[in-house]
Amino acid sequence: MFPENSVTRQAIIAEALVDSLALPTTTDPGRLARIPDFVFSCSKTSLLKGLAKGVTGLAGLGRSNISLPAQVSTALSSPFLFALCLSGSRSASGVALFNAGGPYHFLPKIDLAKFLIYTPLVLNPVGDTIITYLHPSDEYFIGVNAMKVNGKDVQINKTLLAIDENGFGGTKISTVAPYTVLQTSIYKAFNEAFVTESAGLNLTVTKPVKPFSVCYGAADVLSTRVGPAVPTVDLVMQSDDVFWRIFGANSMVRIKKKDADVWCLGFVDGGANPRTSIVIGGLQMEDNLLEFDVGLKRLGFTSSVLLHGTTCTNFNFTTN
Repeated sequence: MFPENSVTRQAIIAEALVDSLALPTTTDPGRLARIPDFVFSCSKTSLLKGLAKGVTGLAGLGRSNISLPAQVSTALSSPFLFALCLSGSRSASGVALFNAGGPYHFLPKIDLAKFLIYTPLVLNPVGDTIITYLHPSDEYFIGVNAMKVNGKDVQINKTLLAIDENGFGGTKISTVAPYTVLQTSIYKAFNEAFVTESAGLNLTVTKPVKPFSVCYGAADVLSTRVGPAVPTVDLVMQSDDVFWRIFGANSMVRIKKKDADVWCLGFVDGGANPRTSIVIGGLQMEDNLLEFDVGLKRLGFTSSVLLHGTTCTNFNFTTN
């Protein structure tokens, strides 16, 4: 096997090992579901370089037939489907659910499955890892066709949003990237549109803090239940009625330093010729429920669950 650090892209050759894996169940709290013949690998600790403090390993969630959700699906003869709800809290965890297609019960008595919107998962014909090189990518791509700020179109080169025969372009979802990464021309057009719309909220750009380009004084930004009061950002999919709306909690980053207290637009410049034009990162996924249904080739997304009075830390493990 080739264990790979998805952040540094370093990989080594290692033995494939087989053991049993036990996971807690939500249908019968307290009981463990056994996954026999679970394939995994051990590697040198040097491969953990660049990962978050305290991390001791990585769980692959991609389309590969040896990813964690794929092996759970095979062992339980269930659909290849999993849901991910990343926590926006620094002190409490979110939840990952395998072999589940809803309902998704969150406190207080909310089934987030009712708020899922679906868009097709798009297959990138060429992967860019040591395992998928010259084979279809194991990563999750979706068909973003436009971006909007406060409901107004961002003027971008739409050809960048399509995936070409070499696997370049398009939009993918990645927990590796801390913030959404945009191709340079998209990044510039998006920033300009955001600054223009922010002016209507009496927000004035201040000195930026790297790696961000657009920042506002924290004292000038009001708060709402979905985060800082800033223009909304929409990623539009197969039609104008299908869009992933990004509110302030998922678009802005608070930075407090000795000489600054600002809210910065949490999108970064990916360069003029990146492999993928838009990489939706961790900040934009926090407190959003995402359902990856590989069998039906679709992604379900809720946008911010803060709108519904809950968070990703509130999954109800006691509801059967």
